[in-house]
Amino acid sequence: MTELDHRLHVYRPDLADECLRGKVEAAAYVVGQPAQFNAPTTPIFRAPRPDAMQISQGLMGQTVRVFETKDGWSWVQMDDDGYVGYVGSGLGPDTHTPTHRVHVPSTLLYPKPDLKSQPVLYLPMNAKLRVTETVGNYFALANGGFVFAKHLAALNAVENDFVAVAEGFLNAPYLWGGKTIHGLDCSGLVQTALNACGITCPRDTDMQEQSLGHHLLINDLDGLQRGDLVFWAGHVGIMFNESHLLHANGFHMQTVIEPLAAAATRIAESHKPITSIKRL
Repeated sequence: MTELDHRLHVYRPDLADECLRGKVEAAAYVVGQPAQFNAPTTPIFRAPRPDAMQISQGLMGQTVRVFETKDGWSWVQMDDDGYVGYVGSGLGPDTHTPTHRVHVPSTLLYPKPDLKSQPVLYLPMNAKLRVTETVGNYFALANGGFVFAKHLAALNAVENDFVAVAEGFLNAPYLWGGKTIHGLDCSGLVQTALNACGITCPRDTDMQEQSLGHHLLINDLDGLQRGDLVFWAGHVGIMFNESHLLHANGFHMQTVIEPLAAAATRIAESHKPITSIKRL
């Protein structure tokens, strides 16, 4: 049997996705059942334990297929990027077909269409919501609450500059597996910004390096342009302009803009040279 990437394929020795029958060996095969994230941000873990590593996050309105629910944990595959992991809470029935998405780094859910009312939740960029009506300057949501209308865009509307989107996350804290203004990692920043522009993007750095754009010469750092992606083993940054890199990183523990030369020299000191530069 072919060894498939566990991050993108649902299989273990005891259970696997029915569509993998004949491709992987498992004791049983099941068809995933649809579900939807109903919390603003839901951690996705590598293993069904609260102390396991967070590998990604699900955002409100995003959908998954659930392959197992056991001891309070669901084994899921994201519909958007195909990522596989374990979720302890934050899932509900796939009942609200989204009409809009959050297109600012973060917004608030209010109990009333009144900015002086006490907000209930923070909603992150790319959360998907179902709007039922307009009330003044606010949209009413199908599952309750109100969001300032200018903070939402139609689901099929996209941003036109993913670098500008990423810039909106400056100073956001670094969080492994995160993808919101409240914490995100390098590949989460790239995925979030590209998704906001309607560009399909996988979750992890190696996947992004393999699938996005076309290769540039890695020994020509003088020829870079805004929006070029610079990759190291386990890291990625976005060229903010021809000389500066925009990236979420563990050195600063936040999203920063710094000279590419400084970042490349620092990262090279840990025996990690630039592995590729890609242009979309």
